[in-house]
Parts: sequence; C-alpha cells; structure tokens
Amino acid sequence: MTTSSYSPPAGDPWPEAANYPPPEVPQPGAVRSDPAPLFPEQPLPPAGPKGVASWSGRLRTLPARAWRGRADDPRWVRPALLALLAATAVLYLWGLSASGWANAFYSAAVQAGSQSWKAFFFGSSDAANFITVDKPPASLWPMALSARIFGLSSWSLLAPQALMGAATVGVLYATVRRRFSPLGGLLAGAALALTPVAALMFRFNNPDALLVLLLTLSAYGLVRAIETASTRWLLFTGAMFGLAFLTKTLAAFLILPAFAVIYLVVAPTGFWRRVRQTLLAGAAVVVSGGWWVAIVELLPASARPYVGGSQDNSFLSLTFGYNGLGRVDGNERGSVGGGGRLPAGLDLPGGAMRGGKGWGQTGITRLFGSDIGGQIAWLLPAALILLVVGLWATRRYARPDTARAAFLVWGGWLISTALIFSFMSGIFHQYYTVALAPAVAALVGMGVDGLWRARHRLPYALLLAGVLAVTAVWAFVLLGRSSDFLPWLRWAVLVGGLAAAAALVAGQFAGRASGRTGARIASVAGLLGLAAALGGPAAYAVDTVDTAHNGSIITAGPSVKGAFGPGSFGRKGGKGSAGGRMFGQGGQGFPGGAGGQGGQGFGGQGGQGFPGGFPGRQGGQGFPGGGAGGQGSHGQNGFPGGFPGGNGGNGGDGGDGSGGRHERGGAGGFPGAQDPEGMGGPGGPGGGMGGPGGGMGGLLGGTKVSDEAAALVSQDADHYTWAAATSGSQNAASYQLATGKPVMALGGFNGTDPSLSLAGFQKYVQEGKVHWFIGGGSHRGFGGAGGEGGQGDDNGQQTESAQIEAWVTSHFTAKTVGGATFYDLTAPKS
Repeated sequence: MTTSSYSPPAGDPWPEAANYPPPEVPQPGAVRSDPAPLFPEQPLPPAGPKGVASWSGRLRTLPARAWRGRADDPRWVRPALLALLAATAVLYLWGLSASGWANAFYSAAVQAGSQSWKAFFFGSSDAANFITVDKPPASLWPMALSARIFGLSSWSLLAPQALMGAATVGVLYATVRRRFSPLGGLLAGAALALTPVAALMFRFNNPDALLVLLLTLSAYGLVRAIETASTRWLLFTGAMFGLAFLTKTLAAFLILPAFAVIYLVVAPTGFWRRVRQTLLAGAAVVVSGGWWVAIVELLPASARPYVGGSQDNSFLSLTFGYNGLGRVDGNERGSVGGGGRLPAGLDLPGGAMRGGKGWGQTGITRLFGSDIGGQIAWLLPAALILLVVGLWATRRYARPDTARAAFLVWGGWLISTALIFSFMSGIFHQYYTVALAPAVAALVGMGVDGLWRARHRLPYALLLAGVLAVTAVWAFVLLGRSSDFLPWLRWAVLVGGLAAAAALVAGQFAGRASGRTGARIASVAGLLGLAAALGGPAAYAVDTVDTAHNGSIITAGPSVKGAFGPGSFGRKGGKGSAGGRMFGQGGQGFPGGAGGQGGQGFGGQGGQGFPGGFPGRQGGQGFPGGGAGGQGSHGQNGFPGGFPGGNGGNGGDGGDGSGGRHERGGAGGFPGAQDPEGMGGPGGPGGGMGGPGGGMGGLLGGTKVSDEAAALVSQDADHYTWAAATSGSQNAASYQLATGKPVMALGGFNGTDPSLSLAGFQKYVQEGKVHWFIGGGSHRGFGGAGGEGGQGDDNGQQTESAQIEAWVTSHFTAKTVGGATFYDLTAPKS
C-alpha cells in the first residue's frame, strides 16, 4: 500500500480535503484496486474572525452553534454529543451524596477554605491555618467555592468533580473531532465516560478529577497549535500544564516532555521558530504554575501554615521529594510509613508488601494485574494495537500531517504515563490510572474511526475484527476475576464480541455480491461489537456509581480475586480463613467493610483479625496487639494494639505482659518496640480498644465521631483558636467535619511531619489556644523502632506528635466520651 497518489500538489503543503480525491464507494461485486488512505485529510473548522469584535459575534451565535455544531456535521451529530454529555453528567451525579465526605482529608480542607480565605489560598486543613494538605490547592478551590455558594455538604463538595468529568468528555470529543469523524469523537467520549476508574474519580474529591480535565485541555491546545503552528494555542497548552501542576505537582508533567518533543518535530513552521515557541510555552508553565509556589516560598513561615507532607516546611522539597521523584524511586522521605515498609518477615494479604514495599509489584504487566486491570485496562490492548496501526498507516504522510500528529499526541500520553506507572516503586494507588483514561479512549476512537471507514477492504476488516476479538477475550478474562459479579456477562461479552468480529469479515465478502446486504451485516456487527467492547467497563462503572466510596484508598468495580487485601478497597470483604491464622477469621473489607470476628492473633491468644471495617463500618477487629494480653504465652514479636479496626473495632490489648513474656512486644504503636529486651508495657494510645481511629490507626480513613464526642469538642470552641488537637489529618478531619470547628492535625497526614515541636505545643496550651487533645491518632505510622508505644518516624526517632501525646497523657487526665479518649488541656493534673 502506498499513498503517493494522495500527496498534496506541489507548492500547496496544506491542502484542503478537496485537494484529495474522494473516498471510493464500493459497488456490488467490485474489487478495490486503488486504496484510499486509512486516515484521509479532514477539513478543519473555520478559524473565524480575530479581535475583540469577533467575541461579541461569537456570543450572539453561541446558542445556535452549541446546538448545530460544525457546519459540515450531519444533523444527528450535535444532539448525539449533547446526549452523551447529559448521560455522563447523570451517571456521575447519580447518588453522589452516598459517599458522604469521601476523602475526609480533602473535605476538611474544603470546609476550612469555605470559612477562611487564607485557608482557601493555601489549602489549609483547618480554618486556623495550622497545616496544609500535602498537595497544592487548585483542586480544592472549585469545591470550596461551591461550598461557599451552596453551603458545605457532600453534594456541593462532589458535584464540581462530576461536572469536571462531563467537561472532560466534551473536551476529548472536541480534540478527536478536530481531525477525525464525529463517530471517532463520540466513541472516544463514550469510552472515557464508561472507564471504571473515571467513574470513580469524577465522583470523588481527590485532585485527580481536575488534573485529568486540565491535561485533556492541554492535549486539545497542542492539537490546535500543531495545525497552524499557533503560538497562542501553545501558550494555552503551557498554561494548562501550569494549572495542572498546582493541582497535583509533578504528576502533571508526566506527559510534558512527550508533548514538547512532538511539537518540536511536527509543527508546520521553521525549526528555530518551533524552538522559540516551545520556550515561550515553558515560560507559560512556569508563570501559571509558579506564582503560588513563589508566594509560599517567599512568605515567612510564621505568616503561613506549615507545608503538609514536607519535612522542612518547604513546598519545593515536597514537590521534588515525597510528591515527586520519591514516588518514582521509592525514596519517600515523610511518606506513609517511609515507603510503606513493614517489619521483616511480615507481609500483608495479597502480597501487598512484597519486597518490603507496600505498593504492589512493578513491571510491564502491572497495569494488567488483578488489582489494576479492572480499573483501566479494558480497552488498553485495543488502544496499543490501534496506536501502531495509526502510526503505520500515516508513516508516509508529510511531517506535519495532523492525523499522525494526533496519534503521536495521544500515543505519547499513553506510553509515557503507562511506563512510569508500571515501574514506579514509590506510592502507587490504583486510582492513579485515571490519568491514562483520556489517551486510551482517544486512541480507540481515532483508530476505530479509520478502520470502520475502510472496512470494505479485507485487510482492514480483518484488522478491525482482530481488535474486537482481542478486546472481547480480554474482557472475558477481566470479568472472570470477579466471578460473583454478573457471571453471565463475561460469556455474553465473549460470544457477542467474537460473533461481531466474524460478521465484520463476512460482511466484507457479502458486500461484493450485494452492497446493501454487506452494509446491513456491517451495521449489525458494529452495534454488537460496540456493546461487547463497552459492556464490561460499563457494568463496572455502574457498579462503581452504585457503591459508596470513602477513605484514602479506593477502587472501582466489584471485589476482584487476587487484588490487594482480602477484598477490594472501600467495599465489604468476603469471609476469610479460619481462626488460628495470623490474620484471623473474616476477610475484612480493605478498607471499609463490616469485619468478621478475628481468630488467633500473631503471637498471643485472642488477637483480632486484620483489619475489619478498614476504615469504614462498625465491627471489624483491629490488628492484634501481641495477643489479648499474651495470656499464658510469650507473645513474641506481638503486634501492638495501635492498629485499630474500623470505627472502634478491637485493636488488641497491646500486650501488658501478664502471664507471659512479651519479647519485643511493643505497646500501642505499629510496630515499634518499647523495650527490645524487656517486658512489653501496657498498651499505649490507640492500643486496647482501638479508640476512634479508622483503618491503619486512622491513617487511611477517618473515624465515626459520636454525637457526644462532637458536642464535647464544640463546647466553648469559639473561645479557642483550635477546638482540639490530635495526631494525623484523617482523625482531625473527622472531628472538624463533625463540629465545623478547627482541629489541629499534628504531624499532617500520617502524623510524622515535624509541624510543631513539643515546646511550641506547650506554648499554645499555656496561651489557651487549644481546648482538647484527642488520643488515638495516627502518629505511629508503619516504621520505626521508636519510643514508647512504637511512636517512631522513618528513622526510628520519636516524632514530635508522639512527644506531644506522651506529654499530654502524663500531665492531663483522660476521659472517655463516645468511645474516644479526650484530655482537657485547660485542666492539668494537680
């Protein structure tokens, strides 16, 4: 196959579509001998007038253009697009409030931003501006503005995220439609809307929703810039990257190098102009993303909140460390447990901590694995195949050809992001893969668009059928990982997909005898193939919408066999192994299901199962604390009690040494040892009955605050700067959201940030700025051999928040209210 007959005329490097011969219409019995290009040139929308006067004209014609669309579009196109956008909005908004505060860590910051403009600007966790969240604040701003306008509620918090999802679908359609047919744009939009992880994250309050919207806008800007070497659109692309940086720091730059190289190579202008334009776009990135960073870095530390997640109160170190390169190489200073390490010899269920890391196995197959495949990988094989097809089909086109440029843009996005996700050894959550969804959907839309129009040729019909067959078989595999979820669906998808693939090939032969018969067969095959390809992800997306999600780690779709933990995150766990095992009876929802009764704990009698209701509903029992007091046993290496079950599940006693020696049986923290050679002391804070902490001691999810506890914290709260203080942002967020009063989150997200020294806290107490201290926070983390209660940081040193809690417990009297432990900081022990 060659495309030489379709080269543009001499002297006209940018011909309109009219300069290409029209696609040949096959006649009954005819055999094609002069193949048309797989991706023929499409006319671009008219640029329209420029200048101020053009904006008034555009505004006047906006309603008509919004309904009619492009002048060359068939009449059905714009209604179909509007229907797709409306359906996406309904899907993402449906039952939105069921997730409550979703991720309370960010919800508390939204609440703070709705009460204080300073907290709004900095992204503070509390309205008194003690500490920020561990991300820049751009993703919080739309939610905080919504809360200011409509009042703080689950709906006002999450609705902006859902609308961002519908907007992303619209931008993706517009980007694909610039160069391909309406069919390609609509298919890309539908594929994005029905991607399970997209249905998850566009209904959740993590930064990823805004991040994906801004990156999709950057792709639109790049496609527009490549068309005419437009500096204006390239600056727009840079600005979108800068705003994306203010949303999730270096996660915004995963595709930036690929985009820069693509423009430098294919833009239709001279090389040095391309270089100058790219440098200007880089300046746009720095300005749009750097202004906020400059303010934070230049302000004195006393004039702003502590930068949460950092170890030195610097946003730059947070950006390039914990939130940046540390995610890639695993060297995460200040991370959740210092890179997710557990003690030697211990592994969580599902091999979650293999190799001493807590974020799963790395490698080229990571995105297809049990815990990630159902999130994003339904159409990933098809997208990779169609990327190769698109680049091969356009290999002889002119360098600035817009079809090849589109495949390079979306292919560069997919490959660069997928490779980093596959091999990064730091913190990695399944929902990160939402960043792949627009690229996967765009490549599928563009590739199918070309193959569908060329299906009357046998090679292309076979190729389209092969892509469909691979997609159906892969969906059969993915659905098989959730054997209890609609068991009939996997067979329907497999049979339907293979039948549609066979019909596509058969229709090509039937078309030689009767064009009408072949067209009818192809139409039926196309509809059947579309249903088979999208049936699996659509079912997972609907299940995701129908399920409440909250906490820090969430996944889309039903529980999956072989995924991290006894059950999928945020869902009810299945029944686990019998008692007497380390993790006990009752596979617990990890996090958030109702847990079953624990079996024998690790190193002692009656230890509770791991971990129930983690961190959601009542009932799951916490990680054992060296057995139930180690009665009659050594309890060697017994885990401390500070790993409470969901919402007050038993955390184990932490080991009091009675009846047996607790060698290295640390108290209260996870894991840590109070005395490596001696007897395990009494359970420290968070030991015993688990206290208020949710999963992982309140680290991954907040706690359910009782009415009595909320009333206590609210008592005379207006007389104090902070109504209460506690270790860890999740625990603080729960009380702040329950009371509407500022709560000081000592140590930030995982309680280990050096945000306030003991002397500083004592000064606040002496000045009467803090009323209550709430015990049982998450300052223990995962690592360290620390001090009392195992309250250690990454290096085994006792954290500031641990020192503060130790001081509080020794100088103030504890009282239990609503299952939580409180210390009145205005009434020291006599």
